[in-house]
Amino acid sequence: MNESKPIVVVDHNPPKFEAGDIVRISVKFPIGHYRVPMYMRGKKVEIVRNLGSYINPEEEAFGKNAGDKMWCYMIKIPTTELWSNYEGQANDEHQIEVFENWLENIE
Repeated sequence: MNESKPIVVVDHNPPKFEAGDIVRISVKFPIGHYRVPMYMRGKKVEIVRNLGSYINPEEEAFGKNAGDKMWCYMIKIPTTELWSNYEGQANDEHQIEVFENWLENIE
């Protein structure tokens, strides 16, 4: 009897983080076009959601628009942790999109 076997899809690039994970934004001072604001670097943040996998915009800025794809996340941090003199609501938060190569596990 000729039974077909199910196709198994192997994800060779699964996302490293999921919603609710607490991570740190890397502290890097590279030269060039980089998409993480200086005031966010080194901050402990929470992953809000995975936004999908996209071509690395840092490579794309230098003409490598056929580069590797990487995961992008929406992250959040309380606004008061960014600016100590913030006068808004205590529960205000700042959200930005950050690619996975800028995020580090907290150990």
